Amino acid sequence: MTPSHTPRTTGRPPSTRTEHRSPWLRLLPGISSERRGFVLAWWGFALTFGGMRLLTWLIHIDVAGIGDVQAGGVHIHHYVWGILLLAGVGAAGLVERSARARAWMGLAYGVGSALILDEAALLISLEDVYWDTEGWVSIALALAVIAVLGGVLAATRGRRAPGRGRGGG
Repeated sequence: MTPSHTPRTTGRPPSTRTEHRSPWLRLLPGISSERRGFVLAWWGFALTFGGMRLLTWLIHIDVAGIGDVQAGGVHIHHYVWGILLLAGVGAAGLVERSARARAWMGLAYGVGSALILDEAALLISLEDVYWDTEGWVSIALALAVIAVLGGVLAATRGRRAPGRGRGGG
């Protein structure tokens, strides 16, 4: 005798395409789609800041094969790439509002912000003070951003809008 099989219904029409789960759902389980972009922005900021400090230190100590980005003999500081990235995120935010797009935009926003803030001392003094004493302004600002935003994310972890559940797409 063959066992009978009753298909489960979900209340949704059957999909003809395969649903792709966001990689962020696996990486950040239990974090709402509304919050996910903020968490990824924080991670993107912290990791990019650390990565840029490492990269610029390697350039500074003249490690073979690693050098500045130049165009026509002019050094392109990494805040320029940060400004371009934030401009792209802003434009994307005007047209795209899906949960997946918000997550990617959050990550890109954090990366772009770190690229800019890492050179805050240069932007304030309008001189290349990255490795001078004045360059510590950038480090202090970035560490403050990481600490404050991390604290805000931790302190607001359990708060939800009234009538809304966990999870999200």
